[in-house]
Amino acid sequence: MSVEVRPLGVKCNIQCQYCYQNPQRDAGNVLHAYNLSKIKDAIAAEAQPFTLFGGEPLLIPERDLEDIWRWGFRKYGANRIQTNGTLINENHIRMFREYNVHVGISVDGPGELNDVRWAGSLEQTRMASAKTQAAIERLCKERMTPTLIITLHRSNATPDKLPALQDWLLRLEQLGIVRARLHILEVDNDAIRAKYSLNDKENLECMLSFLKFEREALTTLRFDLFQEMQNLLCGNDNETSCVWNACDSYTTRAVRGIEGNGQRSNCGRTNKDGIDFVKSDIEGFERYLALYYTPQEHGGCNQCRFFLMCKGQCPGTAIDGDWRNRTEHCRVWMGLYQHLESEMMKRDLIPISRDLRRPQLEKIFLTHWAEGRNLTIACAIEELSQDQDGSRAKNERTYNIQPT
Repeated sequence: MSVEVRPLGVKCNIQCQYCYQNPQRDAGNVLHAYNLSKIKDAIAAEAQPFTLFGGEPLLIPERDLEDIWRWGFRKYGANRIQTNGTLINENHIRMFREYNVHVGISVDGPGELNDVRWAGSLEQTRMASAKTQAAIERLCKERMTPTLIITLHRSNATPDKLPALQDWLLRLEQLGIVRARLHILEVDNDAIRAKYSLNDKENLECMLSFLKFEREALTTLRFDLFQEMQNLLCGNDNETSCVWNACDSYTTRAVRGIEGNGQRSNCGRTNKDGIDFVKSDIEGFERYLALYYTPQEHGGCNQCRFFLMCKGQCPGTAIDGDWRNRTEHCRVWMGLYQHLESEMMKRDLIPISRDLRRPQLEKIFLTHWAEGRNLTIACAIEELSQDQDGSRAKNERTYNIQPT
Protein backbone atom coordinates (compact mmCIF):
# COMPACT_ATOMS: atom_id res chain seq x y z
CA MET A 1 0.00 0.00 0.00
CA SER A 2 1.25 3.50 -0.83
CA VAL A 3 -0.04 6.89 0.24
CA GLU A 4 -0.14 9.26 -2.74
CA VAL A 5 -0.41 12.91 -1.79
CA ARG A 6 -1.69 15.16 -4.59
CA PRO A 7 -1.77 18.74 -3.27
CA LEU A 8 -2.53 20.14 -6.74
CA GLY A 9 -4.41 17.12 -8.01
CA VAL A 10 -3.69 16.47 -11.69
CA LYS A 11 -2.20 19.90 -12.42
CA CYS A 12 0.90 19.46 -14.60
CA ASN A 13 3.48 21.53 -16.48
CA ILE A 14 3.44 19.29 -19.57
CA GLN A 15 0.64 17.65 -21.54
CA CYS A 16 1.38 13.97 -22.04
CA GLN A 17 -1.03 13.11 -24.84
CA TYR A 18 -1.85 9.67 -23.45
CA CYS A 19 -2.10 10.57 -19.75
CA TYR A 20 -4.74 8.60 -17.83
CA GLN A 21 -5.47 11.76 -15.83
CA ASN A 22 -6.66 13.68 -18.90
CA PRO A 23 -10.37 12.89 -18.24
CA GLN A 24 -10.10 14.93 -15.05
CA ARG A 25 -8.40 17.80 -16.86
CA ASP A 26 -10.97 17.67 -19.66
CA ALA A 27 -13.72 17.92 -17.04
CA GLY A 28 -12.04 20.95 -15.50
CA ASN A 29 -11.31 19.16 -12.23
CA VAL A 30 -7.86 20.67 -11.62
CA LEU A 31 -6.94 22.02 -8.18
CA HIS A 32 -5.28 25.40 -7.77
CA ALA A 33 -5.08 25.51 -3.96
CA TYR A 34 -4.39 23.17 -1.06
CA ASN A 35 -4.27 23.10 2.74
CA LEU A 36 -1.02 21.67 4.15
CA SER A 37 -2.49 21.27 7.61
CA LYS A 38 -5.35 19.10 6.34
CA ILE A 39 -2.94 17.13 4.14
CA LYS A 40 -0.68 16.39 7.11
CA ASP A 41 -3.63 15.32 9.25
CA ALA A 42 -4.73 12.92 6.52
CA ILE A 43 -1.20 11.52 6.13
CA ALA A 44 -0.88 11.06 9.89
CA ALA A 45 -4.10 9.06 9.88
CA GLU A 46 -2.53 6.66 7.37
CA ALA A 47 0.49 6.23 9.69
CA GLN A 48 3.07 5.52 7.00
CA PRO A 49 5.45 7.32 4.60
CA PHE A 50 3.92 9.06 1.60
CA THR A 51 4.70 9.88 -2.02
CA LEU A 52 4.16 13.36 -3.44
CA PHE A 53 2.27 12.80 -6.67
CA GLY A 54 0.43 14.67 -9.37
CA GLY A 55 0.08 15.78 -12.08
CA GLU A 56 3.44 17.30 -11.41
CA PRO A 57 4.17 17.72 -7.67
CA LEU A 58 7.16 20.03 -8.23
CA LEU A 59 4.68 22.75 -9.18
CA ILE A 60 4.21 23.12 -5.41
CA PRO A 61 6.14 26.17 -4.14
CA GLU A 62 9.54 25.19 -2.73
CA ARG A 63 8.76 26.56 0.73
CA ASP A 64 5.79 24.21 0.99
CA LEU A 65 7.79 21.29 -0.39
CA GLU A 66 10.39 21.87 2.30
CA ASP A 67 7.68 22.17 4.94
CA ILE A 68 6.03 18.84 4.12
CA TRP A 69 9.32 17.00 3.55
CA ARG A 70 10.77 18.29 6.81
CA TRP A 71 7.62 17.09 8.56
CA GLY A 72 7.69 13.73 6.71
CA PHE A 73 11.36 13.18 7.50
CA ARG A 74 10.85 13.84 11.20
CA LYS A 75 7.81 11.58 11.31
CA TYR A 76 8.85 8.70 9.02
CA GLY A 77 12.57 9.12 8.28
CA ALA A 78 12.01 9.21 4.52
CA ASN A 79 9.96 10.80 1.72
CA ARG A 80 9.10 9.98 -1.90
CA ILE A 81 8.14 11.83 -5.03
CA GLN A 82 7.02 10.80 -8.54
CA THR A 83 7.87 13.49 -11.09
CA ASN A 84 8.52 14.04 -14.77
CA GLY A 85 11.85 15.55 -13.74
CA THR A 86 11.67 18.66 -15.92
CA LEU A 87 11.48 21.12 -13.00
CA ILE A 88 14.22 19.68 -10.75
CA ASN A 89 16.63 22.42 -9.68
CA GLU A 90 19.52 22.86 -7.22
CA ASN A 91 17.24 23.58 -4.29
CA HIS A 92 15.23 20.43 -5.00
CA ILE A 93 18.46 18.43 -5.07
CA ARG A 94 19.37 19.88 -1.67
CA MET A 95 15.99 18.96 -0.24
CA PHE A 96 16.10 15.45 -1.73
CA ARG A 97 19.35 14.88 0.13
CA GLU A 98 18.44 16.64 3.36
CA TYR A 99 15.04 15.01 3.78
CA ASN A 100 15.86 11.56 2.35
CA VAL A 101 13.54 11.88 -0.65
CA HIS A 102 13.50 8.92 -3.03
CA VAL A 103 12.81 10.16 -6.55
CA GLY A 104 10.79 8.28 -9.16
CA ILE A 105 10.90 9.71 -12.67
CA SER A 106 8.31 9.14 -15.39
CA VAL A 107 10.01 9.25 -18.80
CA ASP A 108 9.64 7.31 -22.04
CA GLY A 109 13.16 7.58 -23.40
CA PRO A 110 15.61 10.16 -24.77
CA GLY A 111 14.90 12.79 -27.41
CA GLU A 112 12.19 11.87 -29.91
CA LEU A 113 11.23 8.75 -27.96
CA ASN A 114 9.79 11.06 -25.31
CA ASP A 115 7.89 13.35 -27.69
CA VAL A 116 4.47 12.08 -26.59
CA ARG A 117 5.17 13.78 -23.28
CA TRP A 118 4.33 17.05 -24.98
CA ALA A 119 5.35 20.46 -23.62
CA GLY A 120 3.60 22.80 -26.07
CA SER A 121 5.85 22.64 -29.13
CA LEU A 122 8.44 20.24 -30.50
CA GLU A 123 11.26 22.54 -29.42
CA GLN A 124 9.89 22.92 -25.89
CA THR A 125 9.22 19.19 -25.69
CA ARG A 126 12.80 18.30 -26.65
CA MET A 127 14.09 20.87 -24.14
CA ALA A 128 11.90 19.36 -21.42
CA SER A 129 13.14 15.85 -22.28
CA ALA A 130 16.73 17.08 -22.10
CA LYS A 131 16.02 18.51 -18.64
CA THR A 132 14.62 15.18 -17.51
CA GLN A 133 17.71 13.38 -18.81
CA ALA A 134 19.97 15.90 -17.06
CA ALA A 135 18.04 15.41 -13.82
CA ILE A 136 18.47 11.62 -14.01
CA GLU A 137 22.21 12.00 -14.60
CA ARG A 138 22.54 14.53 -11.78
CA LEU A 139 20.69 12.35 -9.29
CA CYS A 140 22.88 9.38 -10.19
CA LYS A 141 25.99 11.53 -9.77
CA GLU A 142 24.74 12.66 -6.36
CA ARG A 143 24.13 9.00 -5.39
CA MET A 144 20.39 9.55 -5.16
CA THR A 145 19.64 7.09 -7.93
CA PRO A 146 16.03 7.40 -9.14
CA THR A 147 13.70 4.66 -10.32
CA LEU A 148 11.94 4.94 -13.66
CA ILE A 149 8.44 4.43 -15.04
CA ILE A 150 8.42 3.91 -18.81
CA THR A 151 5.20 3.77 -20.82
CA LEU A 152 5.41 1.80 -24.07
CA HIS A 153 3.74 3.16 -27.23
CA ARG A 154 4.25 3.70 -30.95
CA SER A 155 6.71 6.54 -30.39
CA ASN A 156 9.22 4.51 -28.39
CA ALA A 157 8.51 0.76 -28.59
CA THR A 158 7.97 -0.25 -32.22
CA PRO A 159 10.69 -2.56 -33.63
CA ASP A 160 12.51 0.37 -35.24
CA LYS A 161 12.50 2.37 -31.96
CA LEU A 162 13.28 -0.37 -29.44
CA PRO A 163 17.06 -0.48 -30.12
CA ALA A 164 17.39 3.21 -29.25
CA LEU A 165 15.26 2.79 -26.11
CA GLN A 166 17.29 -0.19 -24.96
CA ASP A 167 20.62 1.49 -25.74
CA TRP A 168 19.47 4.39 -23.56
CA LEU A 169 18.69 1.98 -20.73
CA LEU A 170 22.14 0.42 -21.07
CA ARG A 171 23.67 3.86 -20.60
CA LEU A 172 21.44 4.53 -17.60
CA GLU A 173 22.50 1.22 -16.06
CA GLN A 174 26.10 2.40 -16.31
CA LEU A 175 25.08 5.53 -14.39
CA GLY A 176 23.59 3.38 -11.63
CA ILE A 177 19.89 2.93 -12.47
CA VAL A 178 18.81 -0.47 -11.15
CA ARG A 179 15.01 -0.48 -11.36
CA ALA A 180 12.47 0.42 -14.03
CA ARG A 181 8.76 -0.27 -14.39
CA LEU A 182 7.32 -0.97 -17.84
CA HIS A 183 3.73 0.13 -18.49
CA ILE A 184 1.57 -0.87 -21.42
CA LEU A 185 -0.21 2.26 -22.63
CA GLU A 186 -3.54 2.81 -20.86
CA VAL A 187 -5.98 4.00 -23.53
CA ASP A 188 -9.01 6.12 -22.71
CA ASN A 189 -10.13 7.27 -26.17
CA ASP A 190 -10.08 6.11 -29.77
CA ALA A 191 -7.86 8.95 -31.03
CA ILE A 192 -5.05 7.98 -28.66
CA ARG A 193 -5.52 4.31 -29.53
CA ALA A 194 -5.22 4.99 -33.25
CA LYS A 195 -2.18 7.22 -32.92
CA TYR A 196 -0.10 5.73 -30.11
CA SER A 197 -1.27 2.31 -28.96
CA LEU A 198 0.59 -0.85 -29.91
CA ASN A 199 -1.60 -3.80 -30.83
CA ASP A 200 -1.54 -7.03 -28.81
CA LYS A 201 1.04 -8.71 -31.03
CA GLU A 202 3.33 -5.68 -30.92
CA ASN A 203 2.97 -5.29 -27.14
CA LEU A 204 3.79 -8.96 -26.56
CA GLU A 205 6.81 -8.88 -28.87
CA CYS A 206 7.96 -5.71 -27.11
CA MET A 207 7.66 -7.33 -23.67
CA LEU A 208 9.48 -10.47 -24.81
CA SER A 209 12.19 -8.25 -26.26
CA PHE A 210 12.63 -6.55 -22.88
CA LEU A 211 12.72 -9.91 -21.10
CA LYS A 212 15.51 -11.06 -23.42
CA PHE A 213 17.25 -7.69 -23.09
CA GLU A 214 17.22 -7.94 -19.29
CA ARG A 215 18.66 -11.44 -19.33
CA GLU A 216 21.26 -11.04 -22.06
CA ALA A 217 22.37 -7.41 -22.01
CA LEU A 218 21.72 -5.93 -18.58
CA THR A 219 23.70 -6.69 -15.44
CA THR A 220 22.07 -4.81 -12.58
CA LEU A 221 19.04 -2.99 -14.03
CA ARG A 222 15.83 -4.98 -13.64
CA PHE A 223 12.24 -4.61 -14.81
CA ASP A 224 10.27 -5.68 -11.75
CA LEU A 225 7.32 -6.77 -13.90
CA PHE A 226 8.98 -9.99 -15.05
CA GLN A 227 10.11 -11.08 -11.59
CA GLU A 228 6.63 -10.44 -10.24
CA MET A 229 5.03 -12.61 -12.90
CA GLN A 230 7.47 -15.42 -12.22
CA ASN A 231 6.82 -15.11 -8.50
CA LEU A 232 3.07 -15.34 -9.11
CA LEU A 233 3.52 -18.51 -11.15
CA CYS A 234 5.54 -19.93 -8.25
CA GLY A 235 2.95 -18.89 -5.64
CA ASN A 236 5.48 -16.53 -4.07
CA ASP A 237 3.41 -13.38 -4.38
CA ASN A 238 3.60 -11.62 -1.03
CA GLU A 239 5.34 -8.61 -2.60
CA THR A 240 3.73 -8.09 -5.99
CA SER A 241 2.21 -4.94 -7.46
CA CYS A 242 -1.41 -3.88 -7.18
CA VAL A 243 -2.32 -4.83 -10.76
CA TRP A 244 -2.05 -8.54 -9.84
CA ASN A 245 -3.90 -8.34 -6.53
CA ALA A 246 -7.65 -7.99 -7.05
CA CYS A 247 -7.95 -4.21 -6.88
CA ASP A 248 -11.37 -2.78 -6.06
CA SER A 249 -11.63 0.36 -8.20
CA TYR A 250 -13.80 2.08 -5.56
CA THR A 251 -11.29 1.72 -2.75
CA THR A 252 -7.94 0.78 -4.41
CA ARG A 253 -6.20 -0.76 -1.42
CA ALA A 254 -2.74 -0.28 -2.97
CA VAL A 255 -3.19 3.48 -3.38
CA ARG A 256 -4.45 5.69 -0.58
CA GLY A 257 -4.86 9.03 -2.31
CA ILE A 258 -4.92 12.32 -0.39
CA GLU A 259 -6.07 15.43 -2.23
CA GLY A 260 -5.23 19.06 -1.51
CA ASN A 261 -8.13 19.49 0.90
CA GLY A 262 -7.29 16.31 2.79
CA GLN A 263 -10.00 14.27 1.06
CA ARG A 264 -9.28 10.56 0.55
CA SER A 265 -9.26 9.40 -3.06
CA ASN A 266 -8.40 6.35 -5.14
CA CYS A 267 -5.82 5.43 -7.74
CA GLY A 268 -6.23 7.71 -10.75
CA ARG A 269 -5.89 4.80 -13.17
CA THR A 270 -9.42 3.68 -12.33
CA ASN A 271 -10.91 7.16 -12.78
CA LYS A 272 -12.72 7.13 -16.13
CA ASP A 273 -15.37 9.79 -15.44
CA GLY A 274 -13.16 12.79 -14.70
CA ILE A 275 -14.27 12.82 -11.06
CA ASP A 276 -12.25 11.94 -7.96
CA PHE A 277 -14.74 9.76 -6.12
CA VAL A 278 -14.41 9.63 -2.33
CA LYS A 279 -12.74 6.40 -1.24
CA SER A 280 -15.12 3.67 -0.14
CA ASP A 281 -14.81 2.37 3.42
CA ILE A 282 -15.65 -1.18 2.33
CA GLU A 283 -13.53 -3.24 -0.03
CA GLY A 284 -15.42 -5.48 -2.41
CA PHE A 285 -14.37 -8.26 -4.78
CA GLU A 286 -17.42 -8.46 -7.01
CA ARG A 287 -15.26 -7.93 -10.08
CA TYR A 288 -13.20 -11.05 -9.42
CA LEU A 289 -16.11 -13.28 -8.51
CA ALA A 290 -17.82 -12.18 -11.73
CA LEU A 291 -14.69 -12.58 -13.88
CA TYR A 292 -14.15 -16.11 -12.61
CA TYR A 293 -17.60 -17.23 -13.77
CA THR A 294 -18.08 -15.03 -16.86
CA PRO A 295 -17.10 -16.60 -20.22
CA GLN A 296 -14.13 -15.02 -21.93
CA GLU A 297 -16.20 -14.08 -24.97
CA HIS A 298 -18.25 -11.84 -22.67
CA GLY A 299 -15.31 -10.05 -21.06
CA GLY A 300 -14.65 -12.54 -18.27
CA CYS A 301 -11.89 -14.97 -17.33
CA ASN A 302 -13.76 -18.26 -17.03
CA GLN A 303 -11.55 -21.34 -17.52
CA CYS A 304 -8.33 -19.29 -17.77
CA ARG A 305 -5.54 -21.21 -16.08
CA PHE A 306 -3.74 -17.95 -15.31
CA PHE A 307 -6.66 -16.41 -13.43
CA LEU A 308 -5.08 -16.74 -9.98
CA MET A 309 -1.96 -14.97 -11.20
CA CYS A 310 -3.60 -12.28 -13.34
CA LYS A 311 -7.11 -11.83 -11.82
CA GLY A 312 -8.17 -9.87 -14.88
CA GLN A 313 -5.30 -7.39 -14.26
CA CYS A 314 -5.84 -3.68 -13.57
CA PRO A 315 -9.48 -2.45 -13.71
CA GLY A 316 -8.09 0.79 -15.13
CA THR A 317 -7.32 -1.08 -18.35
CA ALA A 318 -10.59 -3.03 -18.49
CA ILE A 319 -12.32 -3.66 -21.82
CA ASP A 320 -14.46 -0.64 -22.85
CA GLY A 321 -13.29 1.20 -19.72
CA ASP A 322 -15.73 -0.87 -17.66
CA TRP A 323 -14.06 -2.14 -14.48
CA ARG A 324 -16.31 -5.22 -14.48
CA ASN A 325 -14.49 -6.59 -17.53
CA ARG A 326 -11.01 -8.12 -17.66
CA THR A 327 -8.11 -6.07 -19.01
CA GLU A 328 -8.11 -5.27 -22.72
CA HIS A 329 -4.46 -6.41 -22.69
CA CYS A 330 -5.44 -9.98 -21.82
CA ARG A 331 -3.69 -11.51 -24.85
CA VAL A 332 -0.45 -9.74 -23.99
CA TRP A 333 -0.36 -10.90 -20.37
CA MET A 334 -1.54 -14.39 -21.30
CA GLY A 335 1.19 -14.67 -23.93
CA LEU A 336 3.84 -13.56 -21.46
CA TYR A 337 2.55 -15.93 -18.78
CA GLN A 338 2.58 -18.78 -21.32
CA HIS A 339 6.19 -17.98 -22.16
CA LEU A 340 7.27 -17.91 -18.51
CA GLU A 341 5.21 -21.02 -17.76
CA SER A 342 6.93 -22.93 -20.57
CA GLU A 343 10.35 -21.90 -19.29
CA MET A 344 9.51 -23.14 -15.80
CA MET A 345 8.27 -26.49 -17.05
CA LYS A 346 11.43 -26.98 -19.10
CA ARG A 347 13.27 -26.70 -15.78
CA ASP A 348 10.99 -29.38 -14.28
CA LEU A 349 9.14 -26.80 -12.17
CA ILE A 350 5.35 -26.92 -11.84
CA PRO A 351 3.79 -23.44 -12.06
CA ILE A 352 0.51 -22.76 -10.27
CA SER A 353 -1.17 -22.59 -13.68
CA ARG A 354 -0.37 -26.29 -14.19
CA ASP A 355 -0.62 -27.43 -10.58
CA LEU A 356 -3.24 -30.10 -9.85
CA ARG A 357 -4.19 -28.10 -6.75
CA ARG A 358 -5.24 -25.07 -8.80
CA PRO A 359 -9.03 -25.75 -8.62
CA GLN A 360 -8.77 -26.05 -4.84
CA LEU A 361 -6.77 -22.84 -4.62
CA GLU A 362 -9.33 -21.07 -6.80
CA LYS A 363 -12.08 -22.27 -4.47
CA ILE A 364 -10.23 -20.80 -1.48
CA PHE A 365 -9.98 -17.44 -3.27
CA LEU A 366 -13.67 -17.47 -4.17
CA THR A 367 -14.63 -18.21 -0.57
CA HIS A 368 -12.50 -15.38 0.79
CA TRP A 369 -13.71 -12.89 -1.82
CA ALA A 370 -17.35 -13.78 -1.18
CA GLU A 371 -16.73 -12.98 2.50
CA GLY A 372 -15.06 -9.64 1.66
CA ARG A 373 -11.46 -10.69 2.24
CA ASN A 374 -8.47 -10.70 -0.10
CA LEU A 375 -5.44 -12.97 0.07
CA THR A 376 -2.32 -14.01 -1.82
CA ILE A 377 -1.61 -17.27 -3.60
CA ALA A 378 1.01 -17.97 -0.94
CA CYS A 379 -1.64 -17.64 1.78
CA ALA A 380 -4.05 -19.86 -0.16
CA ILE A 381 -1.37 -22.54 -0.52
CA GLU A 382 -0.72 -22.40 3.22
CA GLU A 383 -4.45 -22.60 3.97
CA LEU A 384 -4.83 -25.58 1.64
CA SER A 385 -1.87 -27.31 3.24
CA GLN A 386 -3.31 -26.79 6.73
CA ASP A 387 -6.69 -28.14 5.59
CA GLN A 388 -5.04 -31.20 4.08
CA ASP A 389 -2.94 -31.75 7.21
CA GLY A 390 -6.06 -31.45 9.33
CA SER A 391 -7.97 -33.94 7.15
CA ARG A 392 -5.02 -36.32 7.20
CA ALA A 393 -4.78 -36.14 10.99
CA LYS A 394 -8.54 -36.70 11.29
CA ASN A 395 -8.33 -39.75 9.04
CA GLU A 396 -5.40 -41.13 11.00
CA ARG A 397 -7.36 -40.77 14.23
CA THR A 398 -10.31 -42.52 12.62
CA TYR A 399 -8.19 -45.40 11.33
CA ASN A 400 -6.48 -45.81 14.71
CA ILE A 401 -9.67 -46.34 16.67
CA GLN A 402 -9.38 -49.63 18.57
CA PRO A 403 -12.44 -51.79 19.24
CA THR A 404 -13.51 -51.92 22.87
